[in-house]
Amino acid sequence: MDWLLQIFDPGAIGAFFTQFGNEMQQPAFWLAVGKIIWINVLLSGDNALVIALACRGLQPQQRLWGMILGAAAAVILRIIFTGIVATLMVLPWLKLVGGLALIVIAAKLLVPEDEDDGVQSASHLWAAVQIVVVADIVMSLDNVIAVAAAANGSVPLLVLGLAISIPLIVAGAALIMALLNRMPILVWAGAALLGWIAGGVIATDPAVHPALQRFFDGPVGVGLDAMLGTLGIAPRFTGGGHAGEMVCALIGVIVVLIAGMIWRRRKLHHVAQPQ
Repeated sequence: MDWLLQIFDPGAIGAFFTQFGNEMQQPAFWLAVGKIIWINVLLSGDNALVIALACRGLQPQQRLWGMILGAAAAVILRIIFTGIVATLMVLPWLKLVGGLALIVIAAKLLVPEDEDDGVQSASHLWAAVQIVVVADIVMSLDNVIAVAAAANGSVPLLVLGLAISIPLIVAGAALIMALLNRMPILVWAGAALLGWIAGGVIATDPAVHPALQRFFDGPVGVGLDAMLGTLGIAPRFTGGGHAGEMVCALIGVIVVLIAGMIWRRRKLHHVAQPQ
């Protein structure tokens, strides 16, 4: 909650821009921004369609304002909710829960969705904005968890990544959906990215990380370091190295792809069955 209380504090605002300027100079910052944009593009296609469906009943002169105001409200709420989740993830076990939820989200990304949208159109501007905001809150839990994990506690990353990606989705929803339909490999790659992030999140949970370090500081880590040393790769498992986290991230990718393939196959088989 401190994250919310400090939003309008002048000192916190100044510290935010200082942190923002420092992080922008690091290549890792822009890599993380790219991850957040990609995650939002993959997970927010339904949100963009909700905006279009909710505004379809408005008068032409109000339709644009409905989309702009609805998207703006969605951006603000998404940043606030993601900030809350990112703050809570420093507590023990919550990263583990968030990582497991992210694995399910990533696997579900590979499953064909039902065609029924169930979104009503609004007859006036503020009704459309309310529909968009409520729908975004209900539908955006997966986005919030994924983006909070990708930002790894960096508020500038949250703000910049979401501020760029959500208007991009609203403006180019049709183009983005067509691109993803024509190049399904992008969806699979996105699911793998989410699996990698999920594994890394679980590995860095305050309750999990010490046990992981103890495990890789033992005979397993020593053996792996010795094997990698013969290949000319510097030891990274023992002595506080991060190779254990990379192993967990790789396991996350494998679990997501296998679970997604099984889930997808069952869904396609169910759809193919005569009703």
